[in-house]
Amino acid sequence: MMHWLSVVVQTPAHSNVAGPLTYRSEVVLPPGTLVRVPLGTREVMGVVWALFPEIPPELPGTGGKPLDIKCITAELGITPLSKAWRQLISFTASYYQRSLGEVALSALPPQLRTLNASQVERRLKRTKLPDAPVPVDKQNAVNKIALSAEQTLAIDQVGTKNGPFLLFGATGSGKTEVYLQVALQVLQSDPSAQVLMMVPEINLTPQLEERVRERFCRLYGDEAVVSMHSGMTNPQRLKSWLAAHSGTARIVLGTRMAVFASMPNLKLIVVDEEHDPSYKSQDGARYSARDLAVYRGKLDNAKVILGSATPSFESWYHSRPAGEGGRYQRLIMAERIGGGVLPKVLTVNMEHQPKKTVLSPPLLAAIAERIARGEQAMVFLNRRGYAPVLHCGDCGWKSECPHCSAYRVFHKIDRTLRCHHCGFTQRVPRACPACGNTDISTIGRGTEQLEEHLADLLSGVTRPDGSPVRIARIDADSTKFKGALQQQLAQVHAGEVDVLVGTQMIAKGHDFRNITLVAAVNPDGALFSSDFRAPERLFSLLMQAAGRAGREAAQGGRSEMWIQTHHPLHPLYLALKKHDYPGFAAEQLKEREMATLAPFGYSALVRSEARTQEAAQAFLTAASAQAAGLADVVEGFEHIILYPAVPMTMQRVANVERAQMLVESHSRKALQQFLSRWHEVLRTTKQKGLIRWAVDVDPLVI
Repeated sequence: MMHWLSVVVQTPAHSNVAGPLTYRSEVVLPPGTLVRVPLGTREVMGVVWALFPEIPPELPGTGGKPLDIKCITAELGITPLSKAWRQLISFTASYYQRSLGEVALSALPPQLRTLNASQVERRLKRTKLPDAPVPVDKQNAVNKIALSAEQTLAIDQVGTKNGPFLLFGATGSGKTEVYLQVALQVLQSDPSAQVLMMVPEINLTPQLEERVRERFCRLYGDEAVVSMHSGMTNPQRLKSWLAAHSGTARIVLGTRMAVFASMPNLKLIVVDEEHDPSYKSQDGARYSARDLAVYRGKLDNAKVILGSATPSFESWYHSRPAGEGGRYQRLIMAERIGGGVLPKVLTVNMEHQPKKTVLSPPLLAAIAERIARGEQAMVFLNRRGYAPVLHCGDCGWKSECPHCSAYRVFHKIDRTLRCHHCGFTQRVPRACPACGNTDISTIGRGTEQLEEHLADLLSGVTRPDGSPVRIARIDADSTKFKGALQQQLAQVHAGEVDVLVGTQMIAKGHDFRNITLVAAVNPDGALFSSDFRAPERLFSLLMQAAGRAGREAAQGGRSEMWIQTHHPLHPLYLALKKHDYPGFAAEQLKEREMATLAPFGYSALVRSEARTQEAAQAFLTAASAQAAGLADVVEGFEHIILYPAVPMTMQRVANVERAQMLVESHSRKALQQFLSRWHEVLRTTKQKGLIRWAVDVDPLVI
């Protein structure tokens, strides 16, 4: 007997083959089964999405001459993917305006998509069974760690209420311990339960992984904890995925991609640093892993904890009291563990400092004082390289990238000019390429120059043992080789570094126990950005950076956060001085409500890329003109606002011109209906020179 299957396969974005394809099978294969199927001249992997008892009548040609429906090639022998997983994929594809097959297959390990049935069988045979748990008194494993009253209350509330939960905890308040305690309770209550813990960036994963392994591997075996992130090799990712899918892995640690991990017994999802923009994908299906984690919690009946010292304004708004329409339950941990206090925030008015001062004398004296006491300092500048621009004072030449609307950054360490957008790199010219002037100089500064400048300024300062000051730099350039970041962090933790210089890589998530001073050198740029989220991001970044200081209770009130600014009376800095996130959020949300910006309004960006800016904008303009024809089929169309097409802020990257069009509505439902209908218009709109286009729902940057 022949059976008819609806199978999703990976297809190019915006192709005519966007939905499931029909295949035949001689055996019954339940939805979620992984199969190999013929597609044109290729054989690809697919996921069975539905099973039909007879050939679907809607297929073209079935009313007369039967179609030649191809038969599947093989079934891969892997337990079918769960109904909840398939629902998550369907929602993601629908909400973020991507094809079902693109999302479904992208959510699976890359290596799995290339294997045939016999290769999969060999991989499954090599999959290690879980180790026998080491006999441990699990109750004592919980109780031997002293918890604060706030931690205990938060754990109890998670255990007795449904959530989702927003854990609003000050830096150093012990949020991670709450995650671990709740995870242990979940694993103890159900022998098959699984836990997903997500972090925003790869460089934070090893730190959390070490702590999780130390806590849980002695209870559940070495195979019980696996990681999932793009820094792993394809075989490693496949091994972790199979362990999670089979239930062998009880805890999965990962970045945003881990939200799609197949975990059939998922009972708890933790999203640490939930405010971080890294949870929003900027390629392919531009999904928010944080938002999908909340949705997945509903599908799997799993509890969800979103944790942050500076929550996103959307999450903060959703955690308002239920009587006001809040959907999350807010848990507050305002005190640091051990009675430690948050660092004192000091501002230095750079208007009162000599011109071109990099580090003010008061800040430099404070750093020297810390070094003399055997403590550590951290200096934060969110710009890597030596200088952002090289220029000629005679003719005005600047180190522009010939392929992008950006300047090439001067890297003194290897004497190169490097574009951080397309990667174009050249040796620094000996003279101005335009006029031949040999006196070319830098504009601005990056972490390389700051490291060099600090070494000069602190050359006369010594450590308590009389040895010279040791300065280290952590940014994307100093950590590009495998293992470099872990090695540098280990040096900081071991006390081998006195002053740490770096970008935002060092400003969040790290537990530096001996840092008592943090300084932000030049944070003013975001105060006057056209991006309405810029103040939120700056406040979050500075508050997170401040949280690296004074994490040991014994440091008492000695810890400080120094901010060099030309605007010391700006409301953002005044709120930061009081560590008043709730007050700052309240003021910002009032402004957003008046402008109908998120979370009070909903938006999407349609971006186009073409050979010329004119072609990129013409595509968007043509699609916008046809949108009026959807008025009769989209409920709430009158609430849809389409703005004119404009160049993107970074207009040209790698010789590709980029434009965008903003779509807004105060109704999420109306916006989704419109985008769904408009998608076909976008797909059929032709424009000479167009390279690609994409829809970004709930964009982070407008």
